[in-house]
Amino acid sequence: MNKETRHAVFERLQAANPAPTTELGYSTPFELLVAVILSAQATDKMVNRVTAELFPLANTPEAILALGEEGLKHHIRTIGLFNSKAGNIIKTCAILVEEYQGRVPADRKSLERLPGVGRKTANVVLNTAFGQPTIAVDTHIFRVCNRTRIAPGKTPLEVEQKLLRCVPHPFLKDAHHWLILHGRYLCTARRPRCQACLIRDLCEFQDKTPEPITS
Repeated sequence: MNKETRHAVFERLQAANPAPTTELGYSTPFELLVAVILSAQATDKMVNRVTAELFPLANTPEAILALGEEGLKHHIRTIGLFNSKAGNIIKTCAILVEEYQGRVPADRKSLERLPGVGRKTANVVLNTAFGQPTIAVDTHIFRVCNRTRIAPGKTPLEVEQKLLRCVPHPFLKDAHHWLILHGRYLCTARRPRCQACLIRDLCEFQDKTPEPITS
């Protein structure tokens, strides 16, 4: 995809959704961090159901530590991998209290030191909580970028690095959200909704689903 086409893609995505954001429910950087850790191999809706009950009771590192690991497990038990996630969250809370006065750090190196926090989670927190122009490449973004040829790559890191280089600067901060929402609701894995896609004519995917026949 050339520079002009890519710019047109993001212009349309911006026009359709000028202020995109995550679908995870949160009100502080710490709540977002916990929600993103919980979201691994779980849907945002599942996470939001859990955090809607958890956060009114405990939404700071200190409060989570007061629950204890078993107490936290009780609140997140409907989420996949809840045992390991509870352990990581408790360890993360201890580090935040001991080293960061209970605050979530706003730099990648510090975030990636936290148990349960990899590059993708760090990118989400840096972008969504702190407004930094990072892009967390999940399965949706990886699929969209390869299908459309916006930023094709063999690995999530390769796609991320290409996006950081080729997304026009005015769109960079919000590109993560536009691409993930596009993949979640239109450019789906099994049967993409090409007939409803606002960038259909710009997309370079060769096997677009056909437009509906009109009489």
